[in-house]
Amino acid sequence: MENGADNGAILTFEGMNLDTIFKALVVRENQDGSFSKAIENKTINDLPQGEVVIKAKYAGLNYKDALSASGHKGISRNYPHTPGVDVCGMVTSDTSGKFSVNQEVIVTGYDFGMNTSGGFQEYVRVPAAWVVPKPENLSFLESMIFGTAGFTAALSLFKMERNGQNPAMGEILVTGATGGVGSMAVGILAKAGYQVIASTGKKDANDHLKKLGATRIEDRAFAHDTSGKPLLRSKWAGAIDTVGGETLHTCVKACGRKGSVASCGLVGSSDLNMTVYPFLLNGINILGVDSAETDMEMRIQLWNKLATDWKLDDLASFANIVSLDEIIAQMDLILKGQTKGRVIVAFD
Repeated sequence: MENGADNGAILTFEGMNLDTIFKALVVRENQDGSFSKAIENKTINDLPQGEVVIKAKYAGLNYKDALSASGHKGISRNYPHTPGVDVCGMVTSDTSGKFSVNQEVIVTGYDFGMNTSGGFQEYVRVPAAWVVPKPENLSFLESMIFGTAGFTAALSLFKMERNGQNPAMGEILVTGATGGVGSMAVGILAKAGYQVIASTGKKDANDHLKKLGATRIEDRAFAHDTSGKPLLRSKWAGAIDTVGGETLHTCVKACGRKGSVASCGLVGSSDLNMTVYPFLLNGINILGVDSAETDMEMRIQLWNKLATDWKLDDLASFANIVSLDEIIAQMDLILKGQTKGRVIVAFD
């Protein structure tokens, strides 16, 4: 807890000076309803309550962060606010006793960066229950290249395999394959031994998707049936869908018998209009993927999988490393679909 003294002594948090000044991205809501972004100074005392203070090493930029920074009240309700749903770094203090000073850790999910001050700042303070020990086989940079996107893709595959999916059943479709979750899903599936069909609307993405391990690349129309038929002939054995709407419907009605479709995004639509025939006649599983509230035991298990069996080759080549001062421009680019690779903020 924070401790003070009546004699004018410096406030401390387990030996840390609460007046230590550091840089942070701060989004403010203006009187006219607009939003402004700027790099400002903060102190530890400005951070939300929590047992663990972490000195940030890297933070990953997600589309959700850019929405938060633009004032999207469906993401972040209260301003001023510091976005950033992914961060890694070293523990500087912990009142819970679960972590040691200088222990290397990761924070993703829960309310971090949403309505709780997030990762685009040099220090963060969070509940101990949100903190994951970083696996030894995963560098700080690699953990942020995976970030929430990689974790969500890993959770999708884990759920599919828990429901019987395996490489011998046939190809797995990934929709929105050039997006954050989609790209990670292609790579993780390939590492896990699956043949991967990557569906994308980007004509110049073939080399990127092949590098990730895609065995076949199709236009997004391949996974977007508009015939109105309740069932289609099998085209894949399972799918990870990041698009939603009619694309998710297509994933289900063209899935092979007893296959699973993991639904983890809605960049196309949040609507889903379909019949129950794929479930009753082909035994299809549709699996909802909510990575933010994954329990800690599962989190640790999945991060360890990402550090070993599901670790992508040459992960560092996917990083576009920027400074905190450059993150505002990168947020504008990601909203326009113009970022390249995985944008990572480096604090050192």
